[in-house]
Amino acid sequence: MRRFLDGLYGLGAVLAAVCTVGVLVAVLAGIVAREMGWNIPGTDAYAGYFMAAAGFLSLASTFKHGEHIRVTLILNSLAPARGRRLDIFALAVGVVLSAAFAWYSVKLAHDSWDYNDISTGNDATPLWIPQISMAVGTVFFFVALVDELVRRIQGHAAPSSQQTHE
Repeated sequence: MRRFLDGLYGLGAVLAAVCTVGVLVAVLAGIVAREMGWNIPGTDAYAGYFMAAAGFLSLASTFKHGEHIRVTLILNSLAPARGRRLDIFALAVGVVLSAAFAWYSVKLAHDSWDYNDISTGNDATPLWIPQISMAVGTVFFFVALVDELVRRIQGHAAPSSQQTHE
């Protein structure tokens, strides 16, 4: 199971990296097209779609590598047992919030597909296409939070960026 979950988080990171390259390609295509006097509709929109996709798809991997900002000042000032309980509580709240976020992200993409919703820009992209990355990213993040909550309840330490870079 650990191997599968780490692979899932890694897949999100790889997809985020591909989307980051997509931002570069869309921006460069827009620049080159303007310089050549061409019109490529939607390059700005696609750069935005790719940027949002990169952000959402990288959430789980970033979290599991200890790269999300954590306010450890309070946790470090408490006794270890109390700090652990507070950390578990914070993760439980995160699980609930990320579950809602994932649910509504999936619902948004499905509703956009169901109603044939398209962007208002000149690219007229069906909105469910860029919304899929948000839905997938939030589901991966929810899974990562549940995974980390279970690990913390089992007594494992929180991931830190120092541990993952050594």
